[in-house]
This record gives sequence, C-alpha cells and structure tokens, in this order.
Amino acid sequence: MTKKVEYDTIYPYPPGVYEGEGSNIMQADKKKISRLLKTARGQIDGILNMIEEDRYCVDISHQLMATEAILHKANKEILAAHMKSCVMSAKTEEEREEKIDELIHMLDKIAK
Repeated sequence: MTKKVEYDTIYPYPPGVYEGEGSNIMQADKKKISRLLKTARGQIDGILNMIEEDRYCVDISHQLMATEAILHKANKEILAAHMKSCVMSAKTEEEREEKIDELIHMLDKIAK
C-alpha cells in the first residue's frame, strides 16, 4: 500500500522543478522553459499596460488567455520531462509509485 505524501510540506514545488539532488533535478529543456516563462512575463507586462490604458475588456481577456496558454505549455513540458526521466529512472517500485502519486496529485490540481 502506498503511503500518503504531504505534498505541500514535503514537495512545495511541482514535480521535477525543485533542483535538489539526484532525480529531483528538472530534466526539461531549461532554455525552452525560460523562453516560455519570459514570454509570459512580457505578456503580463503588456496586460498591465492595457489595464492602465483602459483598453477594451475582451482584448485584455484575450491576452490573459494567451498568457495562460504559454504557462500551460511550460508546465506540460516540465511534467512530460518528469515522466520521461524521473518516473522512468526510479530505482525501486516504492520510489516509482511515489513519483506516479506525485503526478496524479498534480493532474488533480490541473483538472480543478
């Protein structure tokens, strides 16, 4: 039986993001993830300017959705790399189950 892990205390970061030892090092393409996040940051700066300029609500909403899509893509890249590396390279069945449980927990959060 798999033990319940307290993710918010033990794993405060999404799976694969915390840069600790061993299999906890992010395996996703750092340049690609950084580029996506910098693009999202630029989008947010643009949205803030749109708000300051009292731009049309629907235009602001479109930009918010575009930013969400970029963040979703970055998260997808990180989680895909986690599945391909961290889960696949788990040394024991217990460790593999723990990593799968982490992914299930993240999928639950994403689905909300």
